[in-house]
Amino acid sequence: MIVEQIMPIEAAAAAIGEEARETFSMDERSFREFYAITAGPLRGYLLKVSGDAALADDLLQESYFRLLRAGFTPENEAHRKNYLFRIATNLLRDHFRRSKRQQVELPEALPSGENLGKKIRLQEDMSRLLEKLNVRDRELLWLAYVEGSSHKEISEMTGLKTASIRPLLFRARQRMAELLRARGYRPEAAPKSAVDGLTK
Repeated sequence: MIVEQIMPIEAAAAAIGEEARETFSMDERSFREFYAITAGPLRGYLLKVSGDAALADDLLQESYFRLLRAGFTPENEAHRKNYLFRIATNLLRDHFRRSKRQQVELPEALPSGENLGKKIRLQEDMSRLLEKLNVRDRELLWLAYVEGSSHKEISEMTGLKTASIRPLLFRARQRMAELLRARGYRPEAAPKSAVDGLTK
């Protein structure tokens, strides 16, 4: 379970020195509650954008660690969550800049037997199609249609201007629609299928 994998605050402080404890912006109890609510969605976001489970886990830990060290005082929990996603987005971008990769290879396709059927094939198709998009398009589509974030929240999470989110999201949807059409999906089925596929 994800909640059990997080480094306790005391262990994190010991790892970087006792004085670090003073800089942490949350107490242990508050942090665990915040982590329990946000770890699943954040890991899903990191995994879908990066395509790499091990990297997603590493960036998940680093995101929380940086949040604790930031000395950030949020207006409310939604503000804290947006700040956390912004940290994670920056870490993803740093990773892709360092590795100079825009796409990540997927593992071998899952076998599609009688029991798996169309649903598994659709999930595989959506994962493959998502990987063909650039990193920013993946970020925007995931945050808007899986996390259900508003344009203002996406702006806070990604560092992009609020006014630019609508046109960027529109273009990301268009690119995803082109990929869906090329794959043979009917236009009327594409939006729901795409969102369903993203959430798996």
